[in-house]
Amino acid sequence: QVRLEESGGASVQAGGSLRLSCTSSGNTEDISEINCMAWFRLAPGKKMEGVVITDDYPSTYYIGSVEGRFTVSKDNTKKAVYLEMNALKPEDSAMYYCMARRGYCPTRMLKGDGSDFPYWGVGTQVTVNS
Repeated sequence: QVRLEESGGASVQAGGSLRLSCTSSGNTEDISEINCMAWFRLAPGKKMEGVVITDDYPSTYYIGSVEGRFTVSKDNTKKAVYLEMNALKPEDSAMYYCMARRGYCPTRMLKGDGSDFPYWGVGTQVTVNS
């Protein structure tokens, strides 16, 4: 079993920046088999939305609304993933979830609801004030 833990969420003014972190813990063998990590977000009244997925093959895909503002990075030895968010907008406000899975991540998973990922964190709240 793998546990994911997010941190870094906060309340900021529009135009500000945040850095989210996601770390893995649990069964070492299961953790070592993770090849793809992702950030999804859920805003009140909206559906779960993929923000970015990144795998070891390597591929990285962002949704259009965050390209140029958000940057994902990862530490493969730790199976940790980070999300640098700049020029934040009120519409970026949401609970951000870190997710992970074995195998590669095709683009279609970014358009999904996160159900392709067996491992989820509990989320970290990002609030952007106008």
